[in-house]
Amino acid sequence: MAEQLEVSASWMGGYMSRVCARGHEIVIDEPSSAGGSDGGMMPTEAFCASIAACFCLALAHVAGKRGRELPGLHVVVRAQRAGRELRYARFEIEAQADVAEEVLGNLIEPARRVCWVSNTLASGVQLSYRYTRVDGHTRR
Repeated sequence: MAEQLEVSASWMGGYMSRVCARGHEIVIDEPSSAGGSDGGMMPTEAFCASIAACFCLALAHVAGKRGRELPGLHVVVRAQRAGRELRYARFEIEAQADVAEEVLGNLIEPARRVCWVSNTLASGVQLSYRYTRVDGHTRR
């Protein structure tokens, strides 16, 4: 795994952006009700998608390490807003699979330990911001 990831977003007008990573791209937009053209997921949905995808892969990984299969594996993430603040206070992560409840239940904690996105959120992160002029001169 790379020590550093790089993802970029380019504005496409309105509330739409093209997000690129390693040659892959997705379009992010706001729904019409929020002034966008609904051409893609909202940024907050993409954020939840990262949680859901990472935990889904983590569950499949730990199940495979234990010689188990998880047919129908599906992860749903529900975000609860922090009152009127522009952030979420809680994420509920629900795993589903066509196996006995105890089988899936026993995989939750080992999967949580190897889920990069969950671990990042649970331990807190530092954000730093900088800007660069188009001509390449960095400002802080």
